[in-house]
Amino acid sequence: MPELPEVETTRRGIEPHLLGRRVAAVTLRRPDLRWPIPREIAELLPGQRIDAVERRAKYLLLHTRAGSALLHLGMSGMLRVLPPDALPGRHDHVDIALEPTAAEGARVLRFTDPRRFGCLLWQAPGETHELLASLGPEPLTDAFDGDLLWHLSRGRSAAVKLFLMDNAVVVGVGNIYASEALYAAGIDPRRAAGSVSRARYARLAAEVKRILAWAIERGGTTLRDFLNPDGAPGYFFRELNVYGRAGEPCHACATPVRQAVLGQRSTFWCPRCQR
Repeated sequence: MPELPEVETTRRGIEPHLLGRRVAAVTLRRPDLRWPIPREIAELLPGQRIDAVERRAKYLLLHTRAGSALLHLGMSGMLRVLPPDALPGRHDHVDIALEPTAAEGARVLRFTDPRRFGCLLWQAPGETHELLASLGPEPLTDAFDGDLLWHLSRGRSAAVKLFLMDNAVVVGVGNIYASEALYAAGIDPRRAAGSVSRARYARLAAEVKRILAWAIERGGTTLRDFLNPDGAPGYFFRELNVYGRAGEPCHACATPVRQAVLGQRSTFWCPRCQR
């Protein structure tokens, strides 16, 4: 599943091709993805200029004066900017055609989603979509720090990994990066969130910021071309310390990495380095 760095990499990949461009037409090859696609996408988006391409958590927003197209890539979705004559495949469900420019000519933003767990919704001007209304702060902003985690965790008995993945606490820290940040901070993911000290939360917040920023930077250097019609956009190669490495030696102490299930998600940790 695309996590925050992949979504931010996607945003940075498509933004230069969309910003300031006017939408010529919208083609919907099915009426729904995870949820029905609202009529505003086809009725209001054509003719509008894309004034900004924003990421909020794992959502992408294409802002126009008439409103904003709200996209989520789900588990298998991807966006590509293609020539208008690129033939759609079986899982290419949405095309947002862009008016030509002198630099690029006409282009199409194509939304591909084989499993259809993504979404394409609409946010009216001046409003916040209900999916975004209760989200916590962005992890790479000053609004997120160890003090926030410590205050919100008081009295919480849930595992600290599940607490860190709660979008009402902080957005975009998915399963992979929660595991990696907890390893870097030396915190057992099964520990009760309310039992973690302020000092350890300060380190955890710092590691979340460091790891996400590093992943986004790596994504920018290893991303394949968003204009390639023959392949999916490529993301950074994840260099992981614990995630997906059950039974393999910890890079720091050689103790075998353990695996368990927390909140129906696989969790990985080093029993020696993480307490």
